Amino acid sequence: MSIPVRLATAIAILCIAPALAQQKVNPPIATYWMSIDTASGLPMGGAGGTPSMMDLGRMMMGGGMEGGASRSILLELGSQRSAGGTPSATHEIPPGLNMGASLPLETPQRAPRAEPREDGMPENFEKPRGRLLIFWGCGEQAGSGQPYVIDFAKMAQGQVPPGLFGRRINVQRGPSQSRSKTYGDWPNPTDSTRVAADGSLRGEHVVKGNYSPDIRFSLSEKYDFMAPVNLAQRRSGGGVNLSWNSVANAQGYFATAMGSRDGSEDVVFWSSSNSREFGELLMTWLAPAEVARLVREKVVLSPSTTECTVPSQFVKAAPSAFLRFIAYGEEANFAHPPRPQDPKTPWNPEWAVKVRLKSTASALLGEEGGMGSGSRAGNAPAQGGSQGSSGAATPAIDPVHEGIKALRGLFGR
Repeated sequence: MSIPVRLATAIAILCIAPALAQQKVNPPIATYWMSIDTASGLPMGGAGGTPSMMDLGRMMMGGGMEGGASRSILLELGSQRSAGGTPSATHEIPPGLNMGASLPLETPQRAPRAEPREDGMPENFEKPRGRLLIFWGCGEQAGSGQPYVIDFAKMAQGQVPPGLFGRRINVQRGPSQSRSKTYGDWPNPTDSTRVAADGSLRGEHVVKGNYSPDIRFSLSEKYDFMAPVNLAQRRSGGGVNLSWNSVANAQGYFATAMGSRDGSEDVVFWSSSNSREFGELLMTWLAPAEVARLVREKVVLSPSTTECTVPSQFVKAAPSAFLRFIAYGEEANFAHPPRPQDPKTPWNPEWAVKVRLKSTASALLGEEGGMGSGSRAGNAPAQGGSQGSSGAATPAIDPVHEGIKALRGLFGR
């Protein structure tokens, strides 16, 4: 090896060496998450409890409404310490939240785990019938190759169609009872105080417990409740045009619809993604960096987008459909003590906090007009575009419940 080459190699090694030195980071003693939602329109929890809504039932216990939009908070504290007695923890809240001085974090009683069935399927699982038809994209006409068809019967036999999940979604996993030595959350059976409709998260927050170090952090206006989504619909040819307000601090938007046709066993799904995506994993909080990636990949609509048209082919295949919409919000992260600048110094945080926000809306697809600023979607649309009677709302929600129930069983969720 020549001298110049050896010299260049030595310089390269010296430049790379600092980057190879990784700081030792130990997990925090306590992890605390605040999951904040502003929801407009139909209660999404009434659609059968999809995987992305598994915490919504608890959250709705503590939801307050303002102008047709509800606010909800889910608090979760996980610690690697034992309480040494009866677990006890509270979240001291700012006076502006108008919910008293504090909220109790209760440790749930562990429920006995159900014995699995011999065939490996969840208890009370019924093999689904019919097919799943997937549409995607914004526009009056669906693109080529649509719909993508999945036969439920074949999937129940283990035949998963190739490319069903074409993209990995980095879903956040917060504190849980199974991953913590001691755990507490709110709302809970002990306290389910409604979130005040005029309250604010801004100010000082303190979490104290006998199994956690004291946690102190402050939230600014940027991390207060997001504004409601005002979602409007109008017929556009054979499709349905969706339009919405630009939600402050939104990082991006995503919409899905699911429904069926009377007399058919098919479940029909649509998402606003530019590519085929089964978007259930997108209907929850996502980190801003993940949202930015999905915007670049044209899965999530950019923050500047304020309209999208559901294709006529989907509307024809599912004249009774349930629409869901999400605006992804900001995220705040705190830790104590701060991470050392020197990579040689290990980081031993006592606690870490994540505050995440979103604003959601839900309605019956095709119900013309606006919602989210006082109106409540309650009438199913007739096939000709006019609103039906109030009693027609149930058929629009039933296929969502049945479709998600089938998919949860098939995907083992």
